[in-house]
Amino acid sequence: MARDSATTITIIPARMAATRLPGKPLADIGGQPMIVHVRNCAIEANIGRVIVATDSVAIAGAIKAVGGEAILTRADHASGSDRIAEALQIADPDKEAEFVINLQGDLPALDPACLRACIEILESGNADISTLAAIEPDADAASDPNMVKVVGTPMPDSGRLRALYFTRSLAPGGDGPYYHHIGIYAYRRTALEKFVALPPSVLEQRERLEQLRALEAGMRIDVAIVDGCPVGVDTPADLELARNILAGS
Repeated sequence: MARDSATTITIIPARMAATRLPGKPLADIGGQPMIVHVRNCAIEANIGRVIVATDSVAIAGAIKAVGGEAILTRADHASGSDRIAEALQIADPDKEAEFVINLQGDLPALDPACLRACIEILESGNADISTLAAIEPDADAASDPNMVKVVGTPMPDSGRLRALYFTRSLAPGGDGPYYHHIGIYAYRRTALEKFVALPPSVLEQRERLEQLRALEAGMRIDVAIVDGCPVGVDTPADLELARNILAGS
């Protein structure tokens, strides 16, 4: 169902500097830059305005070439959250938008339903922030520190968790599934403004996970459980996989 276009803004932070795959937002996938595919996924979600926030004229140009909206931001932001906060101030100075989605720019095969799931949490509950996870039944796969896990309390009859912690370690122990975190966030605008004003927290710095800053500050994060993890592009092998998925092979 289409929502009021003034209620939600999806902002995709993108920069050219990437250690393992430099210039990846402009990597070609089926004749279009990856960042264009991500922007198109957000448009297909049909939940409001979509903006790419970048410090790169080339990235902004790629988006504008397909009729999209791009905002040039400062180059010195420490995180995507800081970048989207600046872009939001520029794009919506009258504060009409209530919800803001932070969508990673390296998810070219994302199911648009994932974005709708994030917004539905905020519309139907009391969370400050929403995000996503998928069940990972394999403890060996979950032990990879590059796979961030959500530790949370199941919310009855909702297919959701209330997040208690995020970790790179294998936690919790014992029987039961592990929840592979998917790094897409939706914020209430007031929550985003509070979050970016906070200093980095102790656990955030220890785990190298920004979302722990919110939990340490007493903010509530609810998690929608989805069927699978979208392919994130961090390496040349990931890029080839994304190309095959979008080509239908």
